[in-house]
Amino acid sequence: MSQDAKSLVQVQFGANAAKYSTSAVHAKGASLQRLVELVQPKPNWSALDIATGAGHTALIFAPHVGRIIASDLTPEMLVEAGKLAREGGLNNVTTAEADAEQLPFPDAEFDLVTCRIAPHHFPSIAAFVGEAARVLRPGGTFALVDNITPDDETQPGFAKADLRDAATVYNAFEKIRDPSHGRAISTTEWRELVTDAGLVIGHVEHCPKVMDFDTWCKTMAVDAATVPRLASMLDGASPALKAFISPTNVDGKRGFVLTELILIAKKPV
Repeated sequence: MSQDAKSLVQVQFGANAAKYSTSAVHAKGASLQRLVELVQPKPNWSALDIATGAGHTALIFAPHVGRIIASDLTPEMLVEAGKLAREGGLNNVTTAEADAEQLPFPDAEFDLVTCRIAPHHFPSIAAFVGEAARVLRPGGTFALVDNITPDDETQPGFAKADLRDAATVYNAFEKIRDPSHGRAISTTEWRELVTDAGLVIGHVEHCPKVMDFDTWCKTMAVDAATVPRLASMLDGASPALKAFISPTNVDGKRGFVLTELILIAKKPV
């Protein structure tokens, strides 16, 4: 991860770490429990959660595995994760500062590697996937959740050029709200990166996530002058983008839908 991008992520998430520990989207999102259902973790597993944030993914897996490391680039996030683990009486959770693109762990160390709602912040998603594959044991499981952009899989019937434009605007929308946002990618791109890393995809599904616009802005402390700009982007969404994010405005209360990809893959034995 480039130093500038790394520093920006640390600044943005360090300043808002406490908000993420109580964020309903991160703590209780539908994809969280679904990930556990799909992975079917075992009590003897050693697990790693990458870019853990406030630790919600690590904490939901902790009761089902032998041990789990909650890793993150931002020290303030690790403080929150450790605090939540202690409050939950989860003694098999440890924290570690780690760059997702240069993990400080040995080859073939873990039975399970998870990462949820984070890779769109990574400058090199390919490097992250390569590292996740490296630290997995043969037969190990890679479990991913991340926001995606539209493509033929999510929005069939639109021209490819319109979908590319919609993806560009969606990423701009996210980056205005959160400067540490890198680039969300499509399901097709995820399939290619995971396969190129030598992992075998076993399951792919999409999970819609309804967002309250005001809460979405407040979570990253968007300044008052920027909020109308983001609102106008929702109002002016192209047909392809509108089909993808389903913006609503009821008596001035705005909302929209993000789509999360849930992908499960295995490292060949």
